[in-house]
Amino acid sequence: MEINNVNDFQELVESKLNETVKEYESLLQLVTSTVRTSTESKDIFKKLKEIENIVHLKKARDIIEKRINETQEILNSDDKEIRKLAKDEIQKLLEEKDKIEKKIKEILFPENPENLKNAIVELRTGVGGEESALFVKDLFRMYTRFCEKKGYEVEVLSTSRSEKGGFKEIIFLVKGEGAYRDFKYESGVHRVQRIPETESYGRIHTSAATVAVFPEMEEQEFKINPADLKIETFRSSGAGGQSVNKTSSAVRITHIPTGIVVSCQDERSQMQNRVKALKILRARLQNLYETERKSKIDTERKESVKGGERSEKIRTYNFPQNRLTDHRVGLTLYNLDRIIEGEMDELIEILRRRLK
Repeated sequence: MEINNVNDFQELVESKLNETVKEYESLLQLVTSTVRTSTESKDIFKKLKEIENIVHLKKARDIIEKRINETQEILNSDDKEIRKLAKDEIQKLLEEKDKIEKKIKEILFPENPENLKNAIVELRTGVGGEESALFVKDLFRMYTRFCEKKGYEVEVLSTSRSEKGGFKEIIFLVKGEGAYRDFKYESGVHRVQRIPETESYGRIHTSAATVAVFPEMEEQEFKINPADLKIETFRSSGAGGQSVNKTSSAVRITHIPTGIVVSCQDERSQMQNRVKALKILRARLQNLYETERKSKIDTERKESVKGGERSEKIRTYNFPQNRLTDHRVGLTLYNLDRIIEGEMDELIEILRRRLK
């Protein structure tokens, strides 16, 4: 079933819920209708135990819905005091119903543990030169504003500035439960159409930036063989003052088997830069290995990866028309001015439903 809106999702919930109740009733009949081996009976009771909670939740919800319907009839009363009591009672019942439905959805559609992880986000310039670097800066600002609203913490891991104050590259860590769930669909090419500040004739320019998002992998979750690493140090060329440049505090780590290279130079300490570089490397390697694993299972996906899956344009930001278009799902929103200020909840929710 294609999920395009809240009603579609609610229909899916009800369908799965009814299927679960039917399965529960069938299992109860099996328990009493046929003589079975101890192993078969054990399996049936195990399955009953797994789904009985959701059946009880549905019964509780049905009771609340019945009470709501009964209480709504009182709203037609001529007594104002009784009508007020009825409204208050309905509000309490609706809140209780919402809590039960949330529990039902959590059981029917359990959260992927990976979605709850922190997210590592990498922004880089694409076509467009300096305008692209300024667009990367705007994307970083959009994401940090969104994180502020959600209560996520942002830690910058690596930066490379452009001549006019933009970013050639910026890599940052988003800390908070559900960060990867909110950022996972941002990977791809983001295109911007607008009049650059440096444009004297008012012409609209098109430039692009690339976004890559990975779940953060803890050291104990993803081990890297030290023998596979080539670690080099050099003097930082970025911000940080003269004290940074006097010592070789910057770190470059090369993963020899894959050729992946990560550099960090933002911190004064060589050790701090090394820790950040390894954090980025773990995330990239995990993503690479996971992609390779999936590609072996799905031939079509393998061809997609070979063809540069992330090179595909996923979104356009048209500032003159205040329009944002996500090309993956054919979505167009005319509130770019608010989205660029970090109001991304509606966009993320739609993508989460349609790209599952």
